[in-house]
Amino acid sequence: MRQASTWLVFILLALGAILVLYPLAVVLRASLTPADVLSNIGAMNTGWTLANYQEAWRQGNFLLAFANSTIVALAVTAFQIITSALAGYALARLSFRGRQAILLIVLATLVIPFQILVIPIFLVLKWGHLINTYWALILPTAANGFGIFLMRQYFQTIPVELEEAAALDGANRVQILWRIVLPLARPALVTLFLFAFIGEWNDLFKPLVFTTRPELRTVQLALAEFQEQFTNRWAVLMAAVIIATIPVVLLFLVSQRQFLRGMAATGLKN
Repeated sequence: MRQASTWLVFILLALGAILVLYPLAVVLRASLTPADVLSNIGAMNTGWTLANYQEAWRQGNFLLAFANSTIVALAVTAFQIITSALAGYALARLSFRGRQAILLIVLATLVIPFQILVIPIFLVLKWGHLINTYWALILPTAANGFGIFLMRQYFQTIPVELEEAAALDGANRVQILWRIVLPLARPALVTLFLFAFIGEWNDLFKPLVFTTRPELRTVQLALAEFQEQFTNRWAVLMAAVIIATIPVVLLFLVSQRQFLRGMAATGLKN
């Protein structure tokens, strides 16, 4: 019975993998097909070419877009890690009046779409003369309720006895957090890093609303503009999609072990 259930799970996972990977395989194959024969379905069996990638990289100016997306994603990720670690540790370890109310407010922010807040955020950025700057892409998401909750949940899985022993040795709260808690929370930090970085890399809304300068164009904005120009050249467009996807795929493959450990551990204790 157990072996049958194992095979059933394996078959279901294999079917799920096929459903996810097949569209990606079609996109990859289309990007490698000569642009002048892609419109002919039977021509999909012709030879491969990298000319589509060369043209997509040149026409989309992806070097500038990659630089802008990397700057914004790394800055937002750094801010979120700092704010989430500090707030999550306070909610997990410190006892103060209103702690549960603050936690509920943090969780409530998860159900509020960012689009609802775009007008007040835009007015604040305009008041601070931050429109059309990197700060307009960084500050609106510098703190994140999901990151705070994620770190809070992971901190609660760390034995409090380790912190009590450090306190007996004379360590203060900051030293305990920096030297003991954060090194033990590396899987959660990697998980938060991946969520924040990939979320910012794939974000189109903020660059579209808060910037108009071409030199601040990010990867997703470049891809959207590229799509408008090359709707009749699917091979080049598919190559641009692959180019925009490669960095986050490589990042996940490198960090997947820590990511899975972090996701598994954050649900162990409420």
